[in-house]
Amino acid sequence: MMIAIAGGTGFVGKALVRDLVQNGHEVIVLTRKPSNGTGKFRYVQWLTEHSNPASALEGTDIFINLAGESINSGRWTDQRKKRILDSRLAAVRELLSIMTKMKRKPQAFINASAIGFYGTSQDKTFTEKDPGSGEDFLSKTVIAWEQEAAKAEELGVRTVFCRFGIILDKREGALSKMIFPYQAFIGGTMGSGKQWMSWIHIEDVVKGIEFVMANRNFNGPVNFTAPAPVTMNEFGKSLSELLRRPHWLPVPGFALRILLGEMSTLVIEGQRVLPNELLKHGYDFKYTELKIALKNIFS
Repeated sequence: MMIAIAGGTGFVGKALVRDLVQNGHEVIVLTRKPSNGTGKFRYVQWLTEHSNPASALEGTDIFINLAGESINSGRWTDQRKKRILDSRLAAVRELLSIMTKMKRKPQAFINASAIGFYGTSQDKTFTEKDPGSGEDFLSKTVIAWEQEAAKAEELGVRTVFCRFGIILDKREGALSKMIFPYQAFIGGTMGSGKQWMSWIHIEDVVKGIEFVMANRNFNGPVNFTAPAPVTMNEFGKSLSELLRRPHWLPVPGFALRILLGEMSTLVIEGQRVLPNELLKHGYDFKYTELKIALKNIFS
């Protein structure tokens, strides 16, 4: 298949591109700064004044959108929140514009999303059937993002929203930041420790996206989380055990709020999210238990 990926140079994108190419797919990465690809991998310029990606993408089977400014790389100032939302909407709108111009529409549009859609809770369990809360910045952002991406359905394109949980990988993503206190021997419970952490291994993200690509029964939201969420306290203890570092110095919620501002909600609040759609359609998770996932990452 021919697959176009926006955000193909990011955290998830790089892992996905590598696996797709290894499996024999032709992959096109949309980028502002194209360079030469090799074999079945190439770049196409987009989101610049003189770029015309539609002609280069004619015949594409699948569009995957992973583009957007990272929510984890800085304090959520008003300007930064605007960039986070605007970058996501701009990417979706450009992809919709490209699809509109294509003589043959793609089979599917797979759009990145986030479990932040549901809002936060310590006592609820969320599945794809639950509505978005719309109460905090992240939930409002995801709702707007999905509403824009859903316009692909009007073009007759199967549209899927991959609602990612906390993606675990040694070198990139949230885990690389979370292990630092333990490496410095100052690890401990963040916030109350009772908040839920809905996680997923990077390998299951990649294989899950490929599973959704191949299975035409997927439409709408799909939660990308492992079947066994844990509390933040359980996560910290598992991490300390694996790294052979103490789990002793708690970081109270008020300190995290001072340090991180509104972004602290990602750490001190949480949600218990289950991947019902992936399980219903028969996806076989490689990493269902946190300790096994962490052992693989740090082996």
